[in-house]
Parts: sequence; C-alpha cells; structure tokens
Amino acid sequence: MSAPAILCVDDEPLILLALKRELKSHFHDRYLYETALSAEEAFVVIQELQEEGIDLILVLSDWLMPGMKGDEFLEKVRVEHPTVRTVMITGHASPEALARVERDHLTDVVLIKPWKTEVLISEIEQLMK
Repeated sequence: MSAPAILCVDDEPLILLALKRELKSHFHDRYLYETALSAEEAFVVIQELQEEGIDLILVLSDWLMPGMKGDEFLEKVRVEHPTVRTVMITGHASPEALARVERDHLTDVVLIKPWKTEVLISEIEQLMK
C-alpha cells in the first residue's frame, strides 16, 4: 500500500520546489509529494492518484494562478473530495477573496507568502490529526 499524497499547486516552479523540499524534510517518506503548475494540471494529477488508488489527503494551493484562482480551485476540490484538507497560500489575494474564503469555508488554512516553515509544518500537522 502506498503512502497518502500531498499535492502542491502553484504557477511558480520555485515555490513548488520550496514547498516540496520543506514538506519532505519534515515528513520524509510519510507522504507522496505531487506538484502541479495550474488548477487544470492539478485536476489531472488528482484523477491519476484516484486511478492508482492513492489517497489524496492534502492540497496546498496558491491563490493567484492563471486560469482558475486558488479559491475557486479549492472550492471545487472541497465539493468533489470533501475529505481532502486544504491550505491556500497567497501573497496577492484581495481582501474580498480572503473574506469569501473564510465565510464560505473554502479552505482549512490560509497562509500568507512568504510563509514561515515552522508555521506551515505546524498547520499541516494540526490538519493531519
């Protein structure tokens, strides 16, 4: 049986690399670490994980991405996969978008870029309990 998966979604490859490195250095082989450069690509990854019988347990997503914004993406993830925990990471979300995310419970956690590694890890550990 394979480890459950964490999916990181951001249109900046360096951000994805940093997230994956920080998660892997703390959680080691406890999880599989997948990445996607857009919401569209993320849905393909989610489908592939399902087909392989791998549990997706967490999605971390940027807010400002081409195509579909992070709040819309995480809302779709919530509807289609209600057991998946979500974290939105943003440096650009408007106050209105942040208010909607909170009001409509579109994500479990919102982190502001640049995030602190210890806060990121702590929030994820709380979600995984």
